Amino acid sequence: MDFSFDFSKKQLEFIEDVLTEELLSIGVQLVVLIDLAGNVIVNLDNGRCHHDVYSLAALAAANFGAVSAMANIIGEEEFSLLFHKGETDSIHFSKIGDNMLLLTIFGKDVSLGFLRLKDHEVNERIQSLLEK
Repeated sequence: MDFSFDFSKKQLEFIEDVLTEELLSIGVQLVVLIDLAGNVIVNLDNGRCHHDVYSLAALAAANFGAVSAMANIIGEEEFSLLFHKGETDSIHFSKIGDNMLLLTIFGKDVSLGFLRLKDHEVNERIQSLLEK
């Protein structure tokens, strides 16, 4: 299965604009779009984030793969989103299309419900780009 993406510069700029407008603008610290192999496609942050994005991407892809295997064991096709709550920061990631994950890191100042709403909007906008 080939997970490589060949986005044009204009498509990448569109994705960056959507992620900035929908997620960074509400207080998300870091947003990373990756493929299912853990390769970073887009990486944006609020300027104060100093995480190892490439390690996070690889681990997020592996985590999503493991959780997908667990979903299959219990009879689900997959779980399309994951959420890990921390003391000060939390991680949310969701599947976009068949081959990408959107990883966000956010603090207590961002409501999970609002983040999920914005994440859904991002997903729809990126999906519409992919369908063109």
